[in-house]
Amino acid sequence: MSKSILITGGAGFVGSSLALLIKQHYPHYEIFAMDNLKRRGSELNIPRLQKDGIKFVHGDIRNKEDFDNIPVVNAVIEASAEPSVLAGLDSTPDYLVNTNLAGTINCLNFATKHKADFIFLSTSRVYPIAEIEKINFEEGETRFNISAKQTITGISAKGLNEDFPLNGYRSLYGATKLSAELMIQEYGYFYGIKTVINRCGVITGPWQMGKVDQGVVALWMAKHYWKQPLSYIGYGGTGKQVRDILHVNDLYNLVDYELHNMQKINGHIYNVGGGSGVSISLKELTAGCEKLTGNKIAVQQVKENRAADIRIYITDNTKVTSATGWKPKTGVDQIMGDIYKWIKDNENQLQHILK
Repeated sequence: MSKSILITGGAGFVGSSLALLIKQHYPHYEIFAMDNLKRRGSELNIPRLQKDGIKFVHGDIRNKEDFDNIPVVNAVIEASAEPSVLAGLDSTPDYLVNTNLAGTINCLNFATKHKADFIFLSTSRVYPIAEIEKINFEEGETRFNISAKQTITGISAKGLNEDFPLNGYRSLYGATKLSAELMIQEYGYFYGIKTVINRCGVITGPWQMGKVDQGVVALWMAKHYWKQPLSYIGYGGTGKQVRDILHVNDLYNLVDYELHNMQKINGHIYNVGGGSGVSISLKELTAGCEKLTGNKIAVQQVKENRAADIRIYITDNTKVTSATGWKPKTGVDQIMGDIYKWIKDNENQLQHILK
């Protein structure tokens, strides 16, 4: 059966990747990719989308009128966001709040109008910073590791699960996404639309226009490729802080399941990430980039933490795997190799954005 899908943030890294992969696997599906093109580099995705028959809509989720010309759809994938964890900390948070909360409500109203299923890409940053910093850890040669013995709920050697405490501050970015999650649950109950929330860790892969505060793997590779300096910031400047990373193709595999099995997962919230098996520290990332590019660059050591920094985040995928059978398949080496090849193959197009 054919589907019609609206993907918000559809010219961004995640949104465009999902749109192209869905169209590749389901050529008869009608896909609308809506984006305000605020993020530099998103304009490069428009020809890629249009080449595959995806309909680009230049619109902003903050403006409810921008939804008026989009026809009836069966599903909404809400992949738009102001994604920076530092957003609003040194300036007004208006754009952050209007996009990540009010904008999501506009998306929910559109989905409710058409009785469309609603897939929301949330963030691991909904979990409070102070609680994450209480995680017991051990310091290894190249990274911090989660200790087997813990004193708080929702954390084990596998990582953070959905029972991890939610009380506390989490960054303005995390707060807007958690607020949006609460509204999604309300809409699901009171308006009867089917919803699922994915609390994603670090998503990465080709076509991510990496910046210091979002898209670290692509940024790290680009800086090595063009021989530009970087910094280890916080935690003594050792570069041992750790994140799990998820290839966007693996995220697609989950979204594909969710699009076609909403009845089974309706109302659920899942932690979604690479897990302990697909994790990396900044120090290890540097070594990997050096190996692929053949370049060694200066990395400054900044001992002091920034606001909203965390030492370690690993996703425990137990719940989502149990419910859907999904698990990440792409390892760290392949992720880094894919990003390196993308930069190398598109050097002229990307250097004015990533360099």
